[in-house]
Amino acid sequence: MRFTESPLAGVYTIDLEPRGDDRGFFSRVFDVDEFEAHDLETRFVQFNTSFSRVKHTFRGMHYQLGESAEVKVVKVIRGALLDVVLDLREGSPTFGRSFSAELTSENRTMMYIPHGCAHGFLSLTEDVEMMYFVSAYYDPENERSVRWDDPTFDVSLPFEPALISPKDAAARDFDPAWHLGRQS
Repeated sequence: MRFTESPLAGVYTIDLEPRGDDRGFFSRVFDVDEFEAHDLETRFVQFNTSFSRVKHTFRGMHYQLGESAEVKVVKVIRGALLDVVLDLREGSPTFGRSFSAELTSENRTMMYIPHGCAHGFLSLTEDVEMMYFVSAYYDPENERSVRWDDPTFDVSLPFEPALISPKDAAARDFDPAWHLGRQS
Protein backbone atom coordinates (compact mmCIF):
# COMPACT_ATOMS: atom_id res chain seq x y z
CA MET A 1 0.00 0.00 0.00
CA ARG A 2 1.16 3.52 -0.79
CA PHE A 3 -0.03 6.22 1.65
CA THR A 4 -0.10 9.79 0.31
CA GLU A 5 -0.92 12.57 2.75
CA SER A 6 -3.30 15.19 1.39
CA PRO A 7 -3.07 18.95 2.04
CA LEU A 8 -5.22 18.23 5.14
CA ALA A 9 -3.04 16.74 7.89
CA GLY A 10 -4.04 13.17 8.69
CA VAL A 11 -6.15 12.71 5.53
CA TYR A 12 -4.60 10.17 3.18
CA THR A 13 -5.24 8.56 -0.14
CA ILE A 14 -4.14 4.95 -0.11
CA ASP A 15 -3.16 3.27 -3.35
CA LEU A 16 -3.17 -0.49 -3.42
CA GLU A 17 -0.30 -2.45 -4.88
CA PRO A 18 -1.84 -5.35 -6.76
CA ARG A 19 0.33 -8.41 -7.36
CA GLY A 20 -0.92 -10.14 -10.46
CA ASP A 21 -0.47 -12.75 -13.13
CA ASP A 22 -2.57 -14.19 -15.95
CA ARG A 23 -5.35 -15.09 -13.52
CA GLY A 24 -5.82 -11.56 -12.16
CA PHE A 25 -4.37 -10.01 -9.01
CA PHE A 26 -4.25 -9.99 -5.21
CA SER A 27 -3.98 -6.87 -3.05
CA ARG A 28 -4.31 -5.97 0.60
CA VAL A 29 -6.83 -3.26 1.53
CA PHE A 30 -5.85 -3.25 5.20
CA ASP A 31 -2.71 -4.16 7.11
CA VAL A 32 -2.35 -3.32 10.82
CA ASP A 33 1.42 -2.90 10.58
CA GLU A 34 1.24 -0.51 7.63
CA PHE A 35 -1.53 1.57 9.20
CA GLU A 36 0.39 1.70 12.51
CA ALA A 37 3.56 2.77 10.67
CA HIS A 38 1.63 5.87 9.53
CA ASP A 39 0.05 6.44 12.99
CA LEU A 40 -3.40 5.62 11.60
CA GLU A 41 -6.36 3.95 13.29
CA THR A 42 -6.29 0.16 13.28
CA ARG A 43 -9.46 -0.66 15.21
CA PHE A 44 -12.61 -0.76 13.11
CA VAL A 45 -16.00 -1.82 14.47
CA GLN A 46 -18.02 -1.99 11.23
CA PHE A 47 -17.53 -2.47 7.50
CA ASN A 48 -20.41 -0.77 5.66
CA THR A 49 -21.51 -0.47 2.06
CA SER A 50 -23.43 2.23 0.23
CA PHE A 51 -25.04 2.08 -3.21
CA SER A 52 -26.07 5.09 -5.32
CA ARG A 53 -28.14 4.24 -8.37
CA VAL A 54 -28.31 7.75 -9.89
CA LYS A 55 -25.31 9.61 -11.35
CA HIS A 56 -24.50 12.80 -9.38
CA THR A 57 -26.15 11.62 -6.17
CA PHE A 58 -24.57 13.42 -3.22
CA ARG A 59 -24.37 12.06 0.32
CA GLY A 60 -22.86 14.07 3.18
CA MET A 61 -21.18 15.95 4.75
CA HIS A 62 -21.46 13.72 7.83
CA TYR A 63 -19.45 13.28 11.04
CA GLN A 64 -19.90 12.53 14.74
CA LEU A 65 -18.74 14.34 17.87
CA GLY A 66 -16.75 13.38 20.94
CA GLU A 67 -16.29 9.72 21.83
CA SER A 68 -18.48 8.85 18.82
CA ALA A 69 -16.14 10.53 16.31
CA GLU A 70 -15.27 8.11 13.55
CA VAL A 71 -12.28 7.33 11.41
CA LYS A 72 -13.41 6.13 7.98
CA VAL A 73 -11.59 4.28 5.23
CA VAL A 74 -13.51 4.44 1.94
CA LYS A 75 -13.12 2.23 -1.15
CA VAL A 76 -15.22 2.09 -4.32
CA ILE A 77 -16.03 -1.40 -5.55
CA ARG A 78 -18.18 -0.43 -8.56
CA GLY A 79 -18.30 2.80 -10.57
CA ALA A 80 -16.72 6.12 -9.62
CA LEU A 81 -17.25 8.85 -7.06
CA LEU A 82 -15.70 12.07 -5.85
CA ASP A 83 -14.86 11.59 -2.17
CA VAL A 84 -14.83 14.83 -0.15
CA VAL A 85 -13.32 15.54 3.27
CA LEU A 86 -13.90 18.78 5.22
CA ASP A 87 -11.59 19.57 8.13
CA LEU A 88 -13.68 20.53 11.18
CA ARG A 89 -10.98 19.88 13.79
CA GLU A 90 -10.75 22.79 16.20
CA GLY A 91 -7.26 24.24 16.23
CA SER A 92 -6.32 22.57 12.95
CA PRO A 93 -4.32 24.85 10.64
CA THR A 94 -6.53 23.61 7.79
CA PHE A 95 -9.86 24.06 9.62
CA GLY A 96 -12.60 24.76 7.10
CA ARG A 97 -10.61 23.54 4.11
CA SER A 98 -11.62 20.56 2.03
CA PHE A 99 -9.89 17.92 -0.03
CA SER A 100 -11.38 15.60 -2.62
CA ALA A 101 -10.17 12.70 -4.72
CA GLU A 102 -11.75 10.53 -7.37
CA LEU A 103 -12.15 6.97 -6.16
CA THR A 104 -13.03 4.39 -8.80
CA SER A 105 -13.26 0.66 -9.15
CA GLU A 106 -10.45 0.96 -11.72
CA ASN A 107 -7.94 3.08 -9.75
CA ARG A 108 -8.73 1.24 -6.48
CA THR A 109 -7.63 4.30 -4.48
CA MET A 110 -8.97 4.51 -0.93
CA MET A 111 -9.50 7.57 1.30
CA TYR A 112 -8.56 7.70 5.00
CA ILE A 113 -10.67 10.23 6.93
CA PRO A 114 -9.57 10.99 10.52
CA HIS A 115 -11.66 11.96 13.57
CA GLY A 116 -13.08 15.46 13.35
CA CYS A 117 -13.49 15.62 9.60
CA ALA A 118 -16.82 15.66 7.77
CA HIS A 119 -17.19 13.24 4.86
CA GLY A 120 -19.34 13.20 1.75
CA PHE A 121 -19.31 11.86 -1.78
CA LEU A 122 -20.77 12.55 -5.21
CA SER A 123 -21.43 9.62 -7.55
CA LEU A 124 -19.78 10.24 -10.92
CA THR A 125 -21.41 7.26 -12.64
CA GLU A 126 -24.63 5.34 -12.27
CA ASP A 127 -24.71 2.33 -9.95
CA VAL A 128 -21.84 3.29 -7.64
CA GLU A 129 -21.12 0.96 -4.76
CA MET A 130 -18.60 1.74 -2.08
CA MET A 131 -17.53 0.13 1.15
CA TYR A 132 -16.12 1.82 4.17
CA PHE A 133 -14.64 0.86 7.50
CA VAL A 134 -15.63 2.89 10.58
CA SER A 135 -13.94 3.03 13.96
CA ALA A 136 -17.08 3.94 15.97
CA TYR A 137 -20.71 2.92 15.94
CA TYR A 138 -23.39 5.25 14.60
CA ASP A 139 -24.59 7.56 17.37
CA PRO A 140 -27.58 9.71 16.35
CA GLU A 141 -27.17 11.94 19.44
CA ASN A 142 -23.69 12.97 18.29
CA GLU A 143 -24.32 12.98 14.55
CA ARG A 144 -23.75 16.25 12.73
CA SER A 145 -23.80 17.31 9.10
CA VAL A 146 -22.75 20.33 7.11
CA ARG A 147 -24.32 21.28 3.78
CA TRP A 148 -21.87 20.79 0.92
CA ASP A 149 -22.68 24.32 -0.28
CA ASP A 150 -22.44 26.09 3.11
CA PRO A 151 -20.74 29.42 2.23
CA THR A 152 -18.54 29.15 5.34
CA PHE A 153 -16.45 26.46 3.62
CA ASP A 154 -14.66 25.84 0.34
CA VAL A 155 -16.29 22.54 -0.64
CA SER A 156 -16.47 22.41 -4.41
CA LEU A 157 -18.23 19.81 -6.54
CA PRO A 158 -17.73 19.47 -10.32
CA PHE A 159 -21.49 19.00 -10.81
CA GLU A 160 -24.61 20.19 -9.03
CA PRO A 161 -26.07 17.21 -7.17
CA ALA A 162 -28.94 15.60 -9.11
CA LEU A 163 -30.16 13.80 -6.01
CA ILE A 164 -29.61 14.60 -2.34
CA SER A 165 -31.59 13.45 0.68
CA PRO A 166 -33.97 15.93 2.30
CA LYS A 167 -31.97 15.53 5.53
CA ASP A 168 -28.66 16.43 3.85
CA ALA A 169 -30.22 19.29 1.88
CA ALA A 170 -31.71 20.74 5.09
CA ALA A 171 -28.49 20.63 7.14
CA ARG A 172 -28.26 23.80 9.18
CA ASP A 173 -25.85 26.66 8.46
CA PHE A 174 -22.53 26.27 10.20
CA ASP A 175 -22.77 27.24 13.85
CA PRO A 176 -19.53 26.51 15.77
CA ALA A 177 -21.38 25.91 19.04
CA TRP A 178 -23.66 23.24 17.59
CA HIS A 179 -21.41 21.79 14.88
CA LEU A 180 -18.37 21.49 17.13
CA GLY A 181 -20.31 20.25 20.15
CA ARG A 182 -19.88 23.21 22.46
CA GLN A 183 -23.57 22.95 23.42
CA SER A 184 -26.31 20.31 23.23
